Amino acid sequence: MEKKALQAKQQEILELIKAFCSQKLDEEYFELSKRMLEKIGRKRIQPLVTGKVHVWAAGIIHAIGTINFLFDKEQEPYVSLDEISEFFGTSKSSFGQKSKQIRDMLKVGPWDPEFSRAMVQRSNPMAEMVMVDGFLVPLRSLPEEYQQMVRQARAEGKDISFKTR
Repeated sequence: MEKKALQAKQQEILELIKAFCSQKLDEEYFELSKRMLEKIGRKRIQPLVTGKVHVWAAGIIHAIGTINFLFDKEQEPYVSLDEISEFFGTSKSSFGQKSKQIRDMLKVGPWDPEFSRAMVQRSNPMAEMVMVDGFLVPLRSLPEEYQQMVRQARAEGKDISFKTR
């Protein structure tokens, strides 16, 4: 697929995502979905060449939703798989498979720092833990300078661990 056709396909996917987010979700979900689409679009072997735009858009929404617990009725916002299926006109199995492909390709899962909503990041049970000598310890148990190093690394989307030996 030539570059202009690929860019047009990406733009189509982005427009579908934008429409869904404006009707069912919010701006934060749109920005995370857009970031995911852009990251997919930078892959050397371009996965967007194959597949339908509706399935890609629904797959991205599902992938971001999975990372952020969108399908948990206790969360706000909440969207059902049926709503995604109806909006994009594709089956749950099709966009579910695409979502899995995306999550595997980008190596992301729940609480992923790059694709998590701010509220989800704050509720991450591991946010206040750090690995020291292969053991999880409370971040606050470290000296202040080490706490700052961990916070700085995490703010940059990285993680850090320590060895005392």
